[in-house]
Order: sequence, then C-alpha cells, then structure tokens
Amino acid sequence: MRPDYESDRGTWTQASAGRPARRHPQGVGRRRSKSKVILGSLAAVVALALAGGSLAAYMKYRSVWDGIQRVNVSADLTGKRPPLDPHALNILLIGSDTRVGVNGKIGGKDGISGGRSDTVMILHIAPGAHKLVVISIPRDSVVPILSCAAEDGTNGQTAAPLPDVEQVNASFAYGGPGCLWKTAEQTTGIHINDFVSLTFQGFEKVIDALHGVEICLPAPVHDPQSNLDLSAGRHHVYGPEALAFWRTREGVGEGDDPQRIQRDQFLMASLLQGIERSGIDRSPSKMLAVIDTLTSHHYVTTDSGLSTSKMLQLGEDLRSVSTGAVQFVTVPWGAYTGNAQWADSTQPATTGNDQWVQWVQPNANNLFSAIAHDTKLPATGKKAKQITVTPADVRVHVVNGTLQNGLGANTATSLTAKGFKVVGQPGNAATPNFTKSVIQYATPIQQPAAQELAKFIGGATVVQDKHIKNEAVLRLVLGSNFTSVQQTASSGSSIQNLAGTFGGIKGNVNICKDSSAFAGPDGE
Repeated sequence: MRPDYESDRGTWTQASAGRPARRHPQGVGRRRSKSKVILGSLAAVVALALAGGSLAAYMKYRSVWDGIQRVNVSADLTGKRPPLDPHALNILLIGSDTRVGVNGKIGGKDGISGGRSDTVMILHIAPGAHKLVVISIPRDSVVPILSCAAEDGTNGQTAAPLPDVEQVNASFAYGGPGCLWKTAEQTTGIHINDFVSLTFQGFEKVIDALHGVEICLPAPVHDPQSNLDLSAGRHHVYGPEALAFWRTREGVGEGDDPQRIQRDQFLMASLLQGIERSGIDRSPSKMLAVIDTLTSHHYVTTDSGLSTSKMLQLGEDLRSVSTGAVQFVTVPWGAYTGNAQWADSTQPATTGNDQWVQWVQPNANNLFSAIAHDTKLPATGKKAKQITVTPADVRVHVVNGTLQNGLGANTATSLTAKGFKVVGQPGNAATPNFTKSVIQYATPIQQPAAQELAKFIGGATVVQDKHIKNEAVLRLVLGSNFTSVQQTASSGSSIQNLAGTFGGIKGNVNICKDSSAFAGPDGE
C-alpha cells in the first residue's frame, strides 16, 4: 500500500522510485481531523441548469462563455472505457478546494499547492431528462492507482498494481480532473460524459446569487473549525455561512465525512426547493445574474468537450425536472480493512487506516449498474415480446481479466453449479487490468441471456461486441473487483427508487427530517 493524499493532515514522505511523494496521516483519527471540505457541486449543477436556459437568450454575451475555464482531459480517456449510453448523460461534479487567492483565505493554508477534490459526485440525467440522480462518493474511498497524464498543473501519476491503492481525491490531486474522471469510470463502470468543477469562493457566490438557502438544525452547532455558530431550528443563510455549514464536520454528530455528506444532501434539496419556489429559472434577468457571478471570476472549470450546444441542452434538461424527481444517494461504504504500507520503506505497515473507507459489495455495484444501464430501449412493436431466460439457456466462455490465479477456473465451476453451460476452458484476457467484470454478447438476440448472467455477476457491465466469433456464446471477462458468483440471482436496482434502496433522499424532502445526520457525541 502507499500513503494517500490528504488535504488537511500529515507530512510528506520520500516516495519510492517511479512514484511521486505522498503524505501519510500522523495518527489523527477521522473524528478530530481538520476538515478542509468544499463541495460546491450542487452550485455547479444549478449553474449548468441556469446557464443552459439563459445562454439561449443571451448568446451575445460571449464573455459568459469565455469566463468558464476548460481543461483538455483527452489524454486520460484512451483505451477501454465503459459503454456510452446514448440516451442518458453522466456529469462528474468536483468540489475543488484549491488554496489559490481568496480560496486560501477561506479554506486556510495547509502548505500544499494545487487542488484537491474533497467532494466527488456523479450527476445522472435519465433518458428523457425526467429523473436525476446525484451519487456522492466519499472522499476517503480507496481506489486502484491508475496511470494518468500530466494536466491542469499536475505531474500525473504512475500506475501501481494491487494491493496498492489511493484515496479517490488523490487521483485528482496528482493527475487532475482527467485522472479523477478515468478513475471514476474504471471503478464504477459508468460512462462519464463531462466534468464540472467549482471553487470555495464560487460556492459562496452562487448561494448569494440565489438569495441564500434555508437549513434546519435539530440542535445548536458550534464548530470553531468552520466558524459555524447557529442555534437549533431553521435558518436562512447566505454564502459564507452556507459554506461553513457545508464544511462543518468536527462540531456535529460523529464528526465524520459520511454524516457531512448526508447534511449536504439536505442542503442541496433545500436549494432546489428554493429555486422552484422563487421561479428564478423562469426569469432571464435573474438567471443571467447567477451566470455572470459564476463565470466572471473563473469560479467554474469544465472539460474542453463541454460545448455550447451540449451546455444548452443540459440546461434545458435540468430545468424541466421537478424536485420530487431528483434523488440523492451515497455509495454504500464501510471501514477500510486492507493493510496500509507507506511508500517510504521506513514507515511501518498498519492494518487499515482510520481515514479510509471501502465500498460495500455487492450493494455499491448494484447502484452503479442501475445508473450505467439506465437506458431507454426502442420499442420493437406495439407489444414487445417478453423473453424469459434461465441459466440453462445461457452458454458462456469465462476469461480472467486479472492477475489472480485460478479465478477463471473457480468461476467456471461456480457457474456450472448454478446451471449455466460453460463452454471451453477458461482463458486469459489480452491485458490483466480489468477492474470491473464485463459480459459481452454478439447480437441483440443474446442480450436477455447476458442480462440473466449479470444477475449472478455483481456489478458487471453488459455490452454488445460484434467481433465475437461464436454468436451463441457469451464472453465473461472477470475484473479485479469480482469476488465470487452470487448465491442467488439479483434482480438489480431500479432507478425509480434508488433513494429508498440506498438510504438516500429526494429533492422534495422535508429539510427538518435530518436528525440522523446530527446524531452523535458532537465530535468528542
């Protein structure tokens, strides 16, 4: 293992050959660590929604478009990527806590240059733009270390084989937004279309431009770290105070990041409700004021591929969605149980790390699969025939896409025991670097068989591959996050009620029903 990048604690260590230096924590627990958390991702969503609508009427204000910073991330988006869903749209939302300029005064100086992604979200716009899902990824989640190009002022990073891991926010710190994008795709199996990033100050300014946001506290909050000092009850707060609430961690509940994410999801819901009530999205002049606020000082950064036309369409899509059709969920997580070995060989190995979390399977993969496969298939007639498939109807060839010896043979045996017809001896993929498992089928007639197999292979990506020679046989490529064939078939998770399935909330939630996000010993 190597130490991960922490934005607010620890010291630098000497890196091993071929890898950049890393920092490691100095025994500080999650509960009392200094928090430098910044989200602003919701503000980015709102900005896109408003920008889309107003740019259509104010294209003459070229300065609005030119005020958005752009990063070319194409160098990191080569090779095998999750299949594109032509009907849905997935946006990577990044809360960047750069300490440059005013942002350093807001977040405090920590002796480190560059930016961190202390908040990572994936915004999923369902086919037809009738539903939105915002998935929060805990910043302390461990992920594989992938090879990433230098971009946006970073040096990039060199790939490292498992069991070496890093926190998800480290991929942004060392490789920029393209590296975080690549890591998100490879670990979730969700095809990302674009990214949007917002800074500390940008978050404050957009809250002010939207005339503040209402929050509801079940108990008083006094947090010296974020400077938040509020009594119990409802409060209408503006930029600095809203940001302090967003960043508050030590002074509330258990003092951990997942609880902070939960509170912030309620704030996002409240902000959306306020926009709906005020009718800002129906006022061109008010929308333009918000856009000018965000773009005139370069608070927003996107990828170079987010064109004018795509932003216009995105804005129109977001404006048509009601608060009740927006869901906020967090990736299922648990304490990290791996062995941590710092890059500096003088540092001792430790069992686990009290700052790190790992995704709980198969729940996390079920969530990702629901998003990745949220497609709107064309009708095949007035009444499409429902095809029923059982394991006995499925022929599959198993391929090991990892370096784990015996994985293919063991999986083939387990599938046979479930009734599947395993064809030939298990083989090895051309490259052993698959993270997620992939089920490939040659023709559309084989798709039902592929979906049946996917019920037993948690989180697998199902994709058509016209180059498969034997059209009657599926090809299962096992990834490194695969553990074993599921004992019973999973029906999968419907995007209709992800909030209910994964303990999230909807945009029309009562914002005073958030007591569980404040429960705990007040960080002590």
